[in-house]
Amino acid sequence: MNASATHSHYSIVKVYVTEAKYEFLRMLRMPMFALPALIFPAMFYLLFGVLMGKGRSEVSAYLLATYCIFGVMGPGLFGFGVSVALEKDQGWLKWRRAVPSSVGAYFVSKMVMSLIFSGIIFMELAILSSTLGGVLLTTLQWAQLLLVCLLSSLPFCALGLVIGILVNGQAAPAIVNFTYLPMAFLSGLWLPIHLLPKFIGTLAPIWPSYHAAQIALKVIGSDLGVPIWQHISYLLVFTLAMLCLAVTFWSRMKIK
Repeated sequence: MNASATHSHYSIVKVYVTEAKYEFLRMLRMPMFALPALIFPAMFYLLFGVLMGKGRSEVSAYLLATYCIFGVMGPGLFGFGVSVALEKDQGWLKWRRAVPSSVGAYFVSKMVMSLIFSGIIFMELAILSSTLGGVLLTTLQWAQLLLVCLLSSLPFCALGLVIGILVNGQAAPAIVNFTYLPMAFLSGLWLPIHLLPKFIGTLAPIWPSYHAAQIALKVIGSDLGVPIWQHISYLLVFTLAMLCLAVTFWSRMKIK
């Protein structure tokens, strides 16, 4: 009896691991997803954090934290938002419902894919900032920043899932971009909040990316001083709200 239960558990884990592996490889082989996700954060950091920072390590460190959040938003939003919408239109989700496959494995594979891409983006920015930007952090700070980046991708996975369920494959890229880029700018991810118009700074706390960035900035000691539990609470509530919406819309979704 125990052997059978162990084998069953092992089989379930193997299904999840296999699906996550092939989802990552599939997205890695899609230039329209992989290249922007992996190149744009590093390119923008080189421009704003290194070249325009003019060797000032405090500027490079500040923008390292914010561009890490900017970078990890992409895999979650595009990996779920565009991918789910396209697979829905192509009939892939209908096929999955017809075969004895795990719905959980489908979503977990995309989440793991997002986390792996987020980890790669963090490593790119960490190498650039420490070599060209003059950023000096302790081992603990690097580890904390990595953890913040990985966990910060989850709210955007949930938001991307809602978008992917609600819109079709043709509209999804435009909707995701219209969500992704303005949210990043209005949250102070490209430029520090104090350099933006005052009304943007006033409205910034409504965006999840702002709270993720403030947690990352707290790691390097450059945040605005708001208690960290407030940022974490906002992100938890936002993520749960998006997941509740996703479950509701998923149950009502008509798949072609």
